[in-house]
Amino acid sequence: MQGVLTGFAVIAVVIGVGYLLGLRGHLGPQGREVLTKLAFHVASPALLFTTLATADLSVVFSARLLVTALSTVAVAGAFVAVGVVRGWGVGRTTIGALCSGYVNSGNLGIPIAVYVLGDASLVAPVLLFQLVLVTPVAVTILDLSRGGVGGTLWRRLLTPLRNPIALGSLAGVAVAASGLEVPDAVMDPVTLIGNMSVPAVLLAFGIGLCGSTMPLRGVERRPVLLAVALKAVGQPAVAWALASGVFGLRGPQLLDVVVTSALPAAQNLYTYASTYGVGERLARDAILVSTVVSVPVLVGVAAVLG
Repeated sequence: MQGVLTGFAVIAVVIGVGYLLGLRGHLGPQGREVLTKLAFHVASPALLFTTLATADLSVVFSARLLVTALSTVAVAGAFVAVGVVRGWGVGRTTIGALCSGYVNSGNLGIPIAVYVLGDASLVAPVLLFQLVLVTPVAVTILDLSRGGVGGTLWRRLLTPLRNPIALGSLAGVAVAASGLEVPDAVMDPVTLIGNMSVPAVLLAFGIGLCGSTMPLRGVERRPVLLAVALKAVGQPAVAWALASGVFGLRGPQLLDVVVTSALPAAQNLYTYASTYGVGERLARDAILVSTVVSVPVLVGVAAVLG
């Protein structure tokens, strides 16, 4: 329980600082936009590269990854199905699907893995799955949905290579798969830049809350409620059913996959929504509400399965 509360407390403090910056206008009217662009185009690609370049890619063959992948596909698919029926649009539906199944495995998942599960590496499967597969696919869909990528099929297939988030992820995987050791003279400055990613995302999120209306109101109320229900309840429930009923996981392994699936939607989804100018309110509200709701869910999971 201490790990859950500690992880949330860290995030709340940084978001609160961002809110105060926005309230007082210290960064000017373009503060949030600058932080968002810094995170998306520079810091986050650097963080993804350094994280994946030193990762153990053997975790992709673990049962934990299969549970994570299947539960993510299940809840994201459910949101997409509703989005298609309701006519929410490709970009908006993509953001909502991400909010339904893309967990906060970095700045919240790692401390919770340390304090609750006892091993930070246990969050690696979901982290790699999201960075290597989900992120490149999602940003490619967002790129294509804007209509900014025209030309031949070959040009469309190369869309991920023009996106900094996807490029950073793929470059990191390439380095890890090749076994190359990046010199410290190269890795150290990239690591330093990457360390700006999480604080920049959280500060931008806090600034975005300043002057905003209360969540769960307006036209985004139903998509937000659906995304939060799928994220906070649907995904951990599907993960538990798959892990225990299909893969036969028990004890600490079962606790691991259910806890990571119960993590709230990641803050960097707001960065994607802001960068592409679609579903910003949906992303902001879903992240905020799922973060609040996930506290009792995580505490309950830890108490029952721990």
